[in-house]
Amino acid sequence: MNLPFIDLASQQQRIRTEIESKIETVLNHGKYIMGPEVEELEKVLCERVGVKYVISCSSGTDALLLALMGLKLQPGQGVIVPSFTFTASAEVMPLLGAVPVFAEIDEETFTLNPARLGYALEAANSLDIEVVGIIAVGLFGQPAQMDKINAFAKSNNLWVLDDAAQSFGTELNGAKTGTLAEVTCTSFFPAKPLGCYGDGGALFTDSTEIAEIARSARVHGQGSHKYQTFRLGMTARLDTIQAAILLAKLKVFDEELVLRNAAASYYAELLSGWVETPTCYPDKTSSWAIYTIKLPKRTNRVFIQEELSKRGVPTAIYYPIPMHLQKPYEHYPRDKNGLEVSECLAQSVLSIPMHPYLTNEKQEMIGKAIIETIKIVDKR
Repeated sequence: MNLPFIDLASQQQRIRTEIESKIETVLNHGKYIMGPEVEELEKVLCERVGVKYVISCSSGTDALLLALMGLKLQPGQGVIVPSFTFTASAEVMPLLGAVPVFAEIDEETFTLNPARLGYALEAANSLDIEVVGIIAVGLFGQPAQMDKINAFAKSNNLWVLDDAAQSFGTELNGAKTGTLAEVTCTSFFPAKPLGCYGDGGALFTDSTEIAEIARSARVHGQGSHKYQTFRLGMTARLDTIQAAILLAKLKVFDEELVLRNAAASYYAELLSGWVETPTCYPDKTSSWAIYTIKLPKRTNRVFIQEELSKRGVPTAIYYPIPMHLQKPYEHYPRDKNGLEVSECLAQSVLSIPMHPYLTNEKQEMIGKAIIETIKIVDKR
């Protein structure tokens, strides 16, 4: 048994004819940058999510940068962000001269804990840092507790940016991700539930001003024509071929979300009582971008990974070091009561294969390997 962690090959086999046809169309018209497929993709995503504007771009990180530009983040200002996340969520603030303020997460959902936001705000205020916003990260597939986060933000006059790099395609209380904050960003990195065959991303908003700034900034701050510059910008356009690939993948995306949820449910059944499986609250749906379990306390994770690898089961750790303990971020403010949950989870989480094409048989093999490995650890 040698299983893929994410099975893009099975998906490609299923839709390869459609993908090749769309790529051929791009090759024939030759508009490789900002071609008609880019506009079509943005229109389809607008209709799917129910927002006024979608600005496609070159990566999820660039989407965050464009959003922060649209929100007019200024040097020296602070933005609350979870410490238990990928570095992109935190690095975009310093890149603009602003300050990430690290906040604690909820132990069950891995997303921002609304009850702890006040402690992060107090930590920044004690250093005379003006906090202007919150980046809420939808981690491992499910959105953050956006209703409670938005309520906190409103009471403190803060904006909210939803980093949905892993949670696109989900809902909270029936509202689609992309509409849960003033501006939402996502990633189309190949490993994401909706991924292209390279880098890509998008920004979602109903704000005309944010959309106009982001649209301009993604092409060097361009004005009404190529050589008119309105503002400082960047090169952040989505390649036409990647847009074409995403259009093909969107045709199977909803079905794949159903399959991901079925796989997550079966994992929970197979692994119950052996490891702590992820929690998705009833008011949410999840794309199950990454299936992350929590190992029993004091378990030797390295040994478990090595044993599972011998049995053909690939694993990964998302994330082994919280942001506030990473060297570039050591001096930035954080929750004044500490980030114990983030630090503990970094030591206990383990991600296992998750994709729409996991059969029950393969999941049973994975589950058996995990349980047998846990038994070995228990006997040591």
